[in-house]
Amino acid sequence: MTNQIAKEFNIISFLKFVFPTIIMMLFMALYSIIDGMFVSRFVGSNALSAVNIVYPIQCILIGIGIMFGTGGSAVVAKKLGEGKDKIAREYFTLLVCFTIGLGLFISILMLIFLQPILVLLGANETLYSYCFQYGSIILLFGMPSILQILFQSFFVTAGKPKVGLILTIISGVSNIIFDYIFIVLFKMGISGAALGTAISYFIGFLYPLFYFRRKVAALWFMHPKWNMRVILQSMGNGSSEMVSNLAAGVTTFLFNIAMLRLLGENGVAAITIVLYSQFLFTAAYLGFSNGAAPIISFNYGSGNSLHLQKIYKMCMLILTIGSFGILLLSLVFAGKAVGIFVKEGSEVYKIALYGYRIFAWNFMFAGFNIFVSSFFTALSNGKISAFISFLRTFAIEAVSLTLLPRIMGVDGVWLAVPIAEGVTLLIAAICLKKYGKVYHYFKA
Repeated sequence: MTNQIAKEFNIISFLKFVFPTIIMMLFMALYSIIDGMFVSRFVGSNALSAVNIVYPIQCILIGIGIMFGTGGSAVVAKKLGEGKDKIAREYFTLLVCFTIGLGLFISILMLIFLQPILVLLGANETLYSYCFQYGSIILLFGMPSILQILFQSFFVTAGKPKVGLILTIISGVSNIIFDYIFIVLFKMGISGAALGTAISYFIGFLYPLFYFRRKVAALWFMHPKWNMRVILQSMGNGSSEMVSNLAAGVTTFLFNIAMLRLLGENGVAAITIVLYSQFLFTAAYLGFSNGAAPIISFNYGSGNSLHLQKIYKMCMLILTIGSFGILLLSLVFAGKAVGIFVKEGSEVYKIALYGYRIFAWNFMFAGFNIFVSSFFTALSNGKISAFISFLRTFAIEAVSLTLLPRIMGVDGVWLAVPIAEGVTLLIAAICLKKYGKVYHYFKA
């Protein structure tokens, strides 16, 4: 983090700073989407359903990386804003080391209990073999997948978002190449999809280990000092993002169970396709919010309320325009989006297209909710951030998924997310108004 961040309050310069992070998150989303495209086209719809059943496992890994990445970045960026650069680098190194150990432990634990986990997630006799092949390979590369997500946030905090962007693009392109090689050329099926994704994770993890050994950015590795308070504070700050990912895993499970009951394997394949669109657009919102967070933390740490107010106004303007644009694109190109995965006219295509046109309305509200949660994380208020994330990604959505399908059938499944996002938006607006004068992002 450099002093240039303190000056990033012009809308053009602000967008230039956050844009690399948006692209980074989009490429991360593309990992899953590319897997889905190759699996659906070259392996089959049952294999695509299996990828979605395994997704809650990936949510845990992604959640750990995002929790320590966003939560830790808020702690480190605040220290940089206070001018305590040496302490910031010690914290950064400690968080990387701790995340490596935790990532290894979680991955090994889930590998040991993979069979009962998959059965719990809904893998039936038809889908179990696909699920086991995909899940076991993803878990073997669990720690690199966590670390490459962690480093994305710290590249931004270090004032080097373009480096993270380039690395993410390289990883994403490698995922496409290896998916083609393993699935199309070597006929490895769903195992090839998992292996292609895993290798791309490893590329995104390995380079930062060498990059941050050099003094070429605001952050580099130093001898860490054990500080449990920093770890707990980072976990607390990033808990909302962790909650979001764990909740995404739980709600994906609820989606799968509801669709299996109502429409069978075709229903699971259809909801998988629709959820891929959510991955992509949610990634854009997350990228914007994560890119803005270090600037918010820096100005908050340095006490620059004027810049904080300008940044807040710009973010709200950008989100308003972006939300309308994303909703419009989703509705206009719904058929094309679904057609990427399955043939037009097929049963899965018809189910997915119908649902997509209902589900897409959540994009009108989701960006604001994601930003508000990230905004409070950047202000080191993990409790409010986690509360908002918990509402939008789990509490309201889980209740909707439990009740609405029983009342409305399949339409209730498609409406669950738009309703959850809409209700959360009202609560998020109340939180913003309540804490505006506390953190001075509103004028007194």
